[in-house]
Amino acid sequence: MIADRGLAGLKTRDLAREIGCANGAVYNLVADVDELILRVGSRTLLRLDRALSAAESAREPSPQETLVRIALAYCDFAAENLELWRALFEHRMAADKPLPDWSIDDQLQLFRHVYQPLAALFPKRSREELGITARSLFSAVHGMVALGLEQKLVAVPLPALRKEIAGLVRAMIDGLIARAA
Repeated sequence: MIADRGLAGLKTRDLAREIGCANGAVYNLVADVDELILRVGSRTLLRLDRALSAAESAREPSPQETLVRIALAYCDFAAENLELWRALFEHRMAADKPLPDWSIDDQLQLFRHVYQPLAALFPKRSREELGITARSLFSAVHGMVALGLEQKLVAVPLPALRKEIAGLVRAMIDGLIARAA
């Protein structure tokens, strides 16, 4: 339902009808709509994890090119699963309601795809430094993907967006290597 209609199109009444149960029975499966959305997000992250793993193991094993492939796989996943990808970032929990630990763990697991190649490139950096760099690199790529796919500035065709993302990742890594030397 989210994949077809987006997060705003998720209605528990429609969901109950689609799965063949009473509206209230949905809440026998999940505590509330937040949990339902987070569970869908968890499945989406698992699919994203598979896509990133495939990109990681494909072709040239150099850490820099692995990071480029991971960034492009992220872009492609977002483009191919736009509404599910959007839901990962659009959903907001109530201010007084913490994100469950399992949901946080699902999100943090994905950073290993970026962390491992960075650790190979920068063996003298601490875990904390590598973690910050991994999150910074992800943020840069995510920003390009978000603005590119959401067409917030000027529409960028997907092939051009992919080319720009690859260039950004290579430039960032080249800069980090130069700075470390």
